[in-house]
Amino acid sequence: MHAWPASEVPALPGQGRDLRIHDTATDGPVTLDPGPVARIYVCGITPYDATHMGHAATYNAFDLVQRVWLDTKRQVHYVQNVTDVDDPLLERATRDGVDWADLAVQETTLFREDMTALRMLPPQHYIGAVEAIPGIVPLVERLRELGAAYDLDGDIYFSVDADPHFGQVSNLDAAAMRVLSAERGGDPDRPGKKNPLDPMLWLAAREGEPSWDGGTLGRGRPGWHIECVAIALDHLGMTFDVQGGGSDLAFPHHEMGASHAQVLTGEFPMAKAYVHAGMVGLDGEKMSKSKGNLVFVSALRRDGVDPAAIRLALHSRHYRSDWEWTDQVLQDAVDRLGRWRAAVSRPDGPSADALVDEVREALANDLDAPAALAAVDRWAARQEAEGGTDIGAPGLVSRTVDALLGVAL
Repeated sequence: MHAWPASEVPALPGQGRDLRIHDTATDGPVTLDPGPVARIYVCGITPYDATHMGHAATYNAFDLVQRVWLDTKRQVHYVQNVTDVDDPLLERATRDGVDWADLAVQETTLFREDMTALRMLPPQHYIGAVEAIPGIVPLVERLRELGAAYDLDGDIYFSVDADPHFGQVSNLDAAAMRVLSAERGGDPDRPGKKNPLDPMLWLAAREGEPSWDGGTLGRGRPGWHIECVAIALDHLGMTFDVQGGGSDLAFPHHEMGASHAQVLTGEFPMAKAYVHAGMVGLDGEKMSKSKGNLVFVSALRRDGVDPAAIRLALHSRHYRSDWEWTDQVLQDAVDRLGRWRAAVSRPDGPSADALVDEVREALANDLDAPAALAAVDRWAARQEAEGGTDIGAPGLVSRTVDALLGVAL
C-alpha cells in the first residue's frame, strides 16, 4: 500500500532541540534522544469514514514530532498501518450495501488526499492489515508455542497473564480495563476466556465474512492489536522511540500490543515513549463515528476552507488536551493565517532570529504548538506596528512556519 506525497521541508539555520514529551506509561515528561534515525509508529485509520477532525488532530501531533526530529538533523523512520479489515468496516459496508474492500479503498484514498492537503509528512511504510497477514500468522503461532495463546471455539486469544509488564502502558486497574475493553472492541464477558481482558489474536472464519488461510491457525482474520505488532516489529524492531495515537488507544490497543511484542521478543519495553493525543469534541461530546457528530476535513476543503487554516486551528490547542471544534476556532485560524501572510508579504521586517529559537523551544517542550503560534503572532504584530529593515526576515519566518508547523505561507 502506498502513502501520499511528501511536501518539502525547508532547512533552517542552526539546529533544533531534542524533544521532551509526555509519556503515558510514566505519566511524566521524557527527553527523547534517538540515534541518527528516529523511529515512530502511529496507529492508522480503520477506513470506513475518513478523515474527521479527531483524526486530523492526532496526525497533526505526530507530524510535529517528525518535524522537531528533522530539525535536529536526524532522519525519521515513520510507520503507519491501515486496519483495512475489521468489524466496524464490515458493518458499515453491510449497512451501505457496498463491498467492504471497495469501501476500504475509497476511504483510504480520501484519507491520503486529506493528508496531502494538510501537508502531513507521510510514513515510509504504510501497511494494510490484509497485506500484513503473512507476517501476522507466524507471530500468533509463536505465541501459541510460548503458551501465551489459547484456542476458544476456534478463535485464538492472547493470555495477558503471560506478560509480567501487562498494565504498565495505561496504568489502569482491572475494573477500569474491563469497562474500556467492552467499550473498545473487546469481549470481556465471553464465557471460557482465561481472563476477561484477554484479546483476540485470530478470529476463526465466520460465514459471510472475509477470511484468509492461517496455516495451523485455520482460516480466519487477525485481531486488531497483533496487526500493529507485526507491522511495527517488521519495520522498526523493539524499543523504538515513539508509539503514537489518540488517547483512546492507550487501552486496550497500545497496552495489548506492548504485551504481545514483549512476550514474543522477551524484551521490554516495546516503545521508549507512549504518546497520546487528546480527543476532539463537538457539541459537548467526543467526535466519533458512532455518535455521528463528525466534522470532515474533506467537507471543509470542498467548502473552500484553506487547509493551512485547518492546520492552524489544530495547532491552536495543545495536542494532549481534549477540546471542542467550533466555527470560532476555525474563524480564528482563518484570521491568523491572513495576518501571517500579510506580514511575510512585505519586502523586509523586524529580525526573526529570536522567533526561530522561540518556535523551536516551544515545540521541543511537549509540542507546545499554541506557544509557537503566539511567538509568530508577536512577530507579525511587530511587523504591522513598526516594520523593520531586515530583508531576510519575512522569508525566514515563512520557512520556519513551513518547516516546523507544516503551514505554507
